[in-house]
Amino acid sequence: MNFDEYQAGTKTTAVYPESGTSSLAALSYLALGLAGESGEVANKVKKLIRDGDSPEKREVIVSEIGDALWYISQLCTELGISIGEAARANLTKLSSRKERGVLHGDGDNR
Repeated sequence: MNFDEYQAGTKTTAVYPESGTSSLAALSYLALGLAGESGEVANKVKKLIRDGDSPEKREVIVSEIGDALWYISQLCTELGISIGEAARANLTKLSSRKERGVLHGDGDNR
């Protein structure tokens, strides 16, 4: 499956306030959902450290990553871009930082 296929699939399960309107309410809902799912990923990883690692526990993390990806996909949809466009833009940004020797550090405008 590629990003475009996945994004088309997420649109069929998009049920949230003002879905498909690109409104602030839709974007806010999705951003909050992404934050929640990202927190769940982090919490599951934390529990690996505390309780031990196993293939089953890693499967649960993969499931949570999928949930986060759904929110990313729908954010892209509401912003009028494809996930592929977001991915390409990210790689372009990272390549530029690497070429300029500024992969390390912090700040958005490196």
